[in-house]
Amino acid sequence: MKLEKEAKQDIFEYIEVWYNRKRRHSSLGYFSPDQFEHQSQYQMAA
Repeated sequence: MKLEKEAKQDIFEYIEVWYNRKRRHSSLGYFSPDQFEHQSQYQMAA
């Protein structure tokens, strides 16, 4: 049972921490959240 919980936690962390930060989102103009955030900060500074 512990192994199953660890596997589920690992999968959750991969999706939430890594994958969702890198994948492109249509609601963000097909930018990744990291790209969108960087672009937004750059525009605010200009």
